[in-house]
Formats: sequence, C-alpha cells, structure tokens
Amino acid sequence: MAVLFAVWLGNAHALDTTALQNLATGDNDARIAAIEALVVAGDVAALPVIQALQDGALQATPAGQLLIVTEAGATDAVTNQPLANIPKDAARITINNRVRRALDAALVAFKLFSPDSTKRLEAAQQLSEGDPILLPLVQKALTSEKDPAVRAALELAQSGMALQSDDSKQRLAAVQSLANSAQEATKTRLLKLLEKDGAGQFAEPDANVRAAAAKAIAAIEQRLKIAEYAGHVFTGISLGSILLLAALGLAIVYGLMGVINMAHGELLMIGAYATYVVQNLFKTHLPQYLDLYLIAAVPVAFGVAALVGMALERGVIRHLYGRPLETLLATWGISLILIQLMRTVFGAQNVEVANPSWMTGGVTVLGSLVLPYNRIVIIVFAMLVLCLVWLAFTRTRLGLHMRAVTQNRAMADCMGIPTGRTDMLAFGLGAGVAGLGGCALSQIGNVGPELGQGYIVDSFMVVVLGGVGQIAGTVYAALGLGVMNKFLEPYWGAVLAKIMLLVFIILFIQKRPQGLFAAKGRAVEG
Repeated sequence: MAVLFAVWLGNAHALDTTALQNLATGDNDARIAAIEALVVAGDVAALPVIQALQDGALQATPAGQLLIVTEAGATDAVTNQPLANIPKDAARITINNRVRRALDAALVAFKLFSPDSTKRLEAAQQLSEGDPILLPLVQKALTSEKDPAVRAALELAQSGMALQSDDSKQRLAAVQSLANSAQEATKTRLLKLLEKDGAGQFAEPDANVRAAAAKAIAAIEQRLKIAEYAGHVFTGISLGSILLLAALGLAIVYGLMGVINMAHGELLMIGAYATYVVQNLFKTHLPQYLDLYLIAAVPVAFGVAALVGMALERGVIRHLYGRPLETLLATWGISLILIQLMRTVFGAQNVEVANPSWMTGGVTVLGSLVLPYNRIVIIVFAMLVLCLVWLAFTRTRLGLHMRAVTQNRAMADCMGIPTGRTDMLAFGLGAGVAGLGGCALSQIGNVGPELGQGYIVDSFMVVVLGGVGQIAGTVYAALGLGVMNKFLEPYWGAVLAKIMLLVFIILFIQKRPQGLFAAKGRAVEG
C-alpha cells in the first residue's frame, strides 16, 4: 500500500470528481462506469483509490467524502491529506463480483506503470485480449515504455483491443500488426475471425480483414515452427551437455584402462548428493549466502566422487585388469552397494535440490520460446568442464602419461611411466567429472538413489559412438545424440526414439567399429 501512495504522490493532480462521487454514492453500475472513467483518463493518481476499494479500505460518508482507512490511519482519497479523526458516519463501501472484475482489470492496467519491468510485462500480456476501454491507458504506457519486451507486448495488446473496434480499417490495421507476433494465443485469436456461425456468416464481416487474417495466421505458424525447431535444438544441446558430463569421465576410464565401469552412474549420484549436502549446510549455517551454495558444491562434488573413484580403483578394479567379465560384474555389484548406502543415509525418497535465485526463470526468444536459465548454465558449465579436461590432457604431466598409457601401456611402462599411479589418478579424474555431472543433474530434477541408472546406458552409447578414449568424439556423439533424440521424441515418443537411436548406433558401429574418431598409437596400429 505504501508503494501505491508513493506512486500517487509522484503523479498527484486533480482526479475526476464526478467519478469519485459515483464511487462513493452510486450503485454498482455507476461504480463500474466510474472505474472505467478513471482508467480511460489514464491517471495513475487513481491507483490508490482503486486498490483501496479492492482491499475493502475505501470508506465514504453520506455527503460523498471518500476516505482510505488503513492501520496507519485515514487519509482523504481526493487530497491525500491525513485526517485526525475518522467521521462517525463513514462506512465501508461494499462491492459485488461485477465491480471486483472491473477492479481487477483496472489494477492490471495500472500495473503498466509499475517500476518493475517484470510486472509491466505481465500486465501487458494479460491485456492482450482486454476490454477496448483500457486502450487509452495502453497507449499512454507505450509513450513512456523503454523496455523492448514490454513495448512489444503493449503493441500486441493495443492491436488485440483494436480488433474489437467497429471500424473495419482499425481492425485491418490491427490484424496486419498482429501478423508480426509469434504467439500461439495470437494465432488462436485470429482464427476466431474466420469462424462461421450457424447461419454460415463469418465472425469477421469484412473480406479484406479476413484475407489479412489468413495471411497473418500463415506468418505466425511459420514463426512458431521456427521456434519449435529452435526449441528442439536447444533442449537437444541441453540433453547433450548432460550426456557429455556423464560420458566424459567414462570415456577417460574406458579409453585408458578398457574397464567397463557399471558403477559410473552411481558416481553421478554421489556428486548430486554432495550438492544436496552442501545446500543443507548453507541453509543451516550460511543462509544469507544460500545463492552461492552451488559454487561451493562444484569442487565438493568433484572431490567426493574422485575419492570414491580412486578408492574403487585401488580396492577392486586394479585386481581385475584384463578380466572384463569379472570387472563388469564387480562394478555392477558395487553400484548396488552404493545405491543401498544412499538409501540408508538419505532415505529411499528423492530429495530436492533447489536452484539458486540467479538460475530461476528464463529468457524468451523468438516470441514464444523460453530458454530456462538453469539449462543455459548447465550448457556453459559442460563446455567449461570440457575445456578443463582438454587442458588436463594436453597441458599437464598427468595428461601426457594418460595419453601414453592409452596408446601403448607396455611401452609406457618400459619408459618409466608409473602406470598403476596413472590408472588411479585417471580413474579419479573420470569419477570427479562424473561427480560434476551429478551436480549439474541436481539442478534440473530431484536427486534419488537411482539417479545414475538412467544415464549409464546412454553414457556407454556416447563413448562407443564417439570412439574409445576420444574426447572430441565424445563431444560430437553426446551433442549429436541429444539433438537427434529431441527431434525424434515429438513424433515417435521417448521409448521409440531411444530404440531408434540404439539401432542407428548398432548400424553405425557395424560400418565403422572404431567410432567417429579412431584411437591412434602403436598398440592400435599394430
């Protein structure tokens, strides 16, 4: 309420006294007419009066004096002067549902002058099919609006209101203006103009307006189709980024040691639960910095998953090198142990990891396509992790050792490279990257003990398609499969789309067993 009074004071000038008198003493029809008159005048000084009437804080005396009565005291609704005493004959103005609906529309219209651009945009979108009586207020808002998104919404609202005009020229101009829209709601509204009643008469009597409406509908459908394809590409890249984070660590381990690690999905799960624990610690001990918990969770998720991975390699896998079946069974058993351990510690139910405030919401592009901030952040995060892994492979001593062992383990051992230690650190690096993938996954869904189970098969598909131990191949395969999956899902469904991708990979591997990028080295070439 204080904000409304601040707006009032900043725009104070004479209000329509006749309209205020009707609010005070008129019947409900007169009050609705008074509300419409205040809106048509486009005077934001009337906002506190309308809000007070909606809140039940507007009182009137038999003489017609209007008062706004709140816990802080009473003020004269016309002069905004405080009153020492509330007149004894003042009574609260009661309204019916018709008046409330008129007040709702008026308050939405007055939000067009809010200092918050989000509220202005919301109001403009709500007015897209508003009463033409609000048109003067929309036009007034357009003269001062600087935000491009709000201006676009206001122009659409203005055109939508003009569609209800009795003048066919105004309706034609409105249709031509709406042709620039990319909203499904606009298309639906234009389609109504081409509908026929029971007698076969068009809803829009003017043939020129109908022709313009048909042309506008075709243009809007084309934009919607472009937005749909762009949405598939974006969600495909988003899914591909998640697959990349899940498969990158697996590509390192499988390429270096040839180990089929069935517990890799559980390393994702560990990273997600580590993020959940960090979030709770911030909630308990640093609530004022809660929005920063995700930044702190990234190194924690990496570290915890890397330690688990190294312990797994030292404790189990190093004893099973060269025995792929035993390794597969052992890691599968470890995955079941880790799942049960998480159920014991955190419970069988999923836990929620909330997005920080700076990752909530999204950006609207192409008129109707919303790109969520959390998905955008995950894509950027995946690219950053990819760059860091590439630098680790190409610019560090560990990376040199890992590449040497991948190409020819026996020769690397003869050259003095500690292959056992390299295996452990490589497994830790791969597990840590999987932990980062779990941290990212926690931002787009709930975290549960079976979180990693849904990604282990997809991760192996990415690694096999990209080429064993090939980071570039992993990137292309992850993004490619992600985009293909999102284009197939709308037509075939999620299950059939995945089956088709699996068939494609099988056929591809039949023709090119080494994957997109073949491994190089003396051991391979020999």
